Amino acid sequence: MNHSQLFENIVARRSFLCIGLDSETGKIPPFLSDAEDPVFEFNRRIIDATSGFAVAYKLNVAFYECNGLKGWISLKSTLDYIRKNYPGILVIADAKRGDIGNTSKLYARAFFENMSFDAITIAPYMGEDSVGPFLAYEGKWVILLALTSNKGADDFQYHNENGTRLFERVLAVSQKWGSKDNMMYVVGATRAEMLKDIRKIVPEHFLLVPGIGAQGGSLEEVAEFGMTNKCGLLVNSSRAIIFAGNSTDFDKAAAEKAAEVQAEMERHLAGRNLI
Repeated sequence: MNHSQLFENIVARRSFLCIGLDSETGKIPPFLSDAEDPVFEFNRRIIDATSGFAVAYKLNVAFYECNGLKGWISLKSTLDYIRKNYPGILVIADAKRGDIGNTSKLYARAFFENMSFDAITIAPYMGEDSVGPFLAYEGKWVILLALTSNKGADDFQYHNENGTRLFERVLAVSQKWGSKDNMMYVVGATRAEMLKDIRKIVPEHFLLVPGIGAQGGSLEEVAEFGMTNKCGLLVNSSRAIIFAGNSTDFDKAAAEKAAEVQAEMERHLAGRNLI
């Protein structure tokens, strides 16, 4: 799926919503504990209920690998379920990998060959040779961490040397490695005002923007400062959608919340004559 195809999906679904399947075991409705795989059963119901409102799902690997082998089975089962039932939806491994070249080759093989994810998040700070093995896969996306919304982002990402902040150097240099068809950037929604500066450097690339909903980011501001004439945004919401309810109808509550976000996104798309 390239840049144009992703935009076509956004137009067709009238949405640029990415739903994060941060399926923390302790927050899954207790009645699912009798299922053979409670995490997968939770994910399956969330996916079935929300697939009409989303263009992407993001699976944060930490919520799965913390459960050992069972967690990896839940992860793979979820990926396979989306692939089989909703093949047009982008599936992101939020794995934040990034290591020396030969190790990155193995990570790339794991997520792109053995598990067939469409995209993976990568920490770029070991440079081009750590990112290149992921970019070698045609039709796959690398999503580089650029400007995150956590408190510790101030420790390094805003470091200014000769008038260039570190996150700006990441954006500028990394464009030599890939293109708008295989590289995105993570930019936290709680730093939405920085999107104006980011768009000066990467005017056409898609941005994966976490942080709306439970983290307090503003979709209005993200759309105002970050949207391009091809949308250029995948805005992620996790907890606010998947844990909107905790009863036997938790999936309906998730669908209602996803529909609310999609409706707001549709308004922004229409306001810019993109749909």
